[in-house]
Amino acid sequence: MKNNLSNIKKAKYYLDKNECVGIPTETVYGLAANAYSNVATTKIFRLKKRPKKNPLIVHYHSLKMLKIDCEINNFFYKLYKRFCPGPITFVLKLKKNSKISKNVTNGKKTLAVRFPKNSVTIKLLKNLKYPLAAPSANISNRISPVSKEDVKDEFGKKIKFILDGGRSKIGLESTIVSLINKPEILRLGGTEVKKIKKIIGFNIKYNNKKKKIASPGQEKVHYSPGIPIRLHVTKANKDEAFLLIKKRKLSGKNFYYLSKDKNLKNAAKNLYKTLRMIKKRKFKSIAVEKIPNKGFGEVINDRLFRASKF
Repeated sequence: MKNNLSNIKKAKYYLDKNECVGIPTETVYGLAANAYSNVATTKIFRLKKRPKKNPLIVHYHSLKMLKIDCEINNFFYKLYKRFCPGPITFVLKLKKNSKISKNVTNGKKTLAVRFPKNSVTIKLLKNLKYPLAAPSANISNRISPVSKEDVKDEFGKKIKFILDGGRSKIGLESTIVSLINKPEILRLGGTEVKKIKKIIGFNIKYNNKKKKIASPGQEKVHYSPGIPIRLHVTKANKDEAFLLIKKRKLSGKNFYYLSKDKNLKNAAKNLYKTLRMIKKRKFKSIAVEKIPNKGFGEVINDRLFRASKF
């Protein structure tokens, strides 16, 4: 506990100086900076090599602070009450007097916000006078990090500090819901769509065909280990890694289980960790067996499909 407090103070020290810090969340690790600062948020884009047209998610710990920056409606209250803190992001209308940097929104009048469910990061946010802009702590389009070590792999000594909160419990990014007009899903993620539908009270649609980027996580090429991926494969080649979700009788050392019993939630949690491991072991390509397109399986398929566009 004492160590956590000293690390939180250290993270705050660098954030207050407009530096970027790696932070843990229940989804993936984030590259955090003061969301009100043009200087700090510019560093996020530079470090990640992220296109400026791609907006950032801003992390809050309280409704009181969120209300300073955003207009909120009944749909938000319903979803917030059920899912927050947790792996869900809301796109809301930005207030005219908000101090949020235009770097964060790409000049748009909307803001993507969420309330992370990680005790270390919640304590950090409570010690700050500003919310944190925090996309995933990786070079753009690469595999998202789920541990402090993954962030080190991505940035080395280019960032001042990484706050350790253990391995991310969900291991996939948040679900993004736009609440600007009629609610719609902009990105699949850690909160299942069927649960959101139940709270909203009608069939909320997944809109992945927007021509303009309305929120983070909408790029066509994303989450890539940097090597080719083949999907819906029944038999892998000898020189490629084979990604599986159920136990098989196989010989060799080229197969990797996301799950051994078709547990899609566990498979989702293990996805990025396994892809990173395969990349480190110098495989030239990855074959993936067919994954059921339901629940967390749909999220896994979304990530692998976009990663396959490398």
